[in-house]
Amino acid sequence: MSVTSQIERSRFLRSLRFPLVLLAVMWGIHLIQFITLMDFGSLGVYPRKPFGIRGIFLSPLIHGDWQHIISNSPPFFVLTALLLYFYPKVAMRSFIMIYLLTGLAVWLFGRNVFHIGASGVIYGLVSFVFWTGVFRRSLRAIVLALVVLFLYSGLFMGIVPNEQQNISWESHLMGALVGVFTAYWYKGDIEQDEQAKPPSWEEEESDRPYFLDRGTFDKTIAERREEE
Repeated sequence: MSVTSQIERSRFLRSLRFPLVLLAVMWGIHLIQFITLMDFGSLGVYPRKPFGIRGIFLSPLIHGDWQHIISNSPPFFVLTALLLYFYPKVAMRSFIMIYLLTGLAVWLFGRNVFHIGASGVIYGLVSFVFWTGVFRRSLRAIVLALVVLFLYSGLFMGIVPNEQQNISWESHLMGALVGVFTAYWYKGDIEQDEQAKPPSWEEEESDRPYFLDRGTFDKTIAERREEE
């Protein structure tokens, strides 16, 4: 295995570690709820109440039922891994910003019910990857944005306001808006492999003869006479 392949393999494995740890925490919490018959929903975000502030940190880790956590786990894992693999320079900062600002926005503007689940973070990640492609305009960022749009475009129906008590559309909407903000905030932090490279002809020394000496227009007559 070449050195480049080893580096890419190591980078790929590192990008999987963080989402796997978070998923293990989520599933561990849900198993505790299931085994003990406890309800951790009261640890979620409750807007504009002091006791609801803890939900900013805890709510993405708590889910209401098996369907809830099963539906959130695959997109959470895939999107977090994509973020870490393709944007390692800003990945952790972006993830933390999306995680915390989404919870804060729900606390400020949400309905007066408990909001739980990782869906707000998921919407933030989808939005971040898409808008990063728009703002950076590098080929890789655009292709990645289109792939994510193709895979998860159906999610954006979830930002439409509805009165279903078991769906926090506010988390979806706030996550999407925070994702746009985060992508704009970090648009200038270009990854190393996104750096624009000069065209090959600018780097190559040409061996072709020139009709005039290359210093003809750079030197005075006196300087050329001295060289002779």
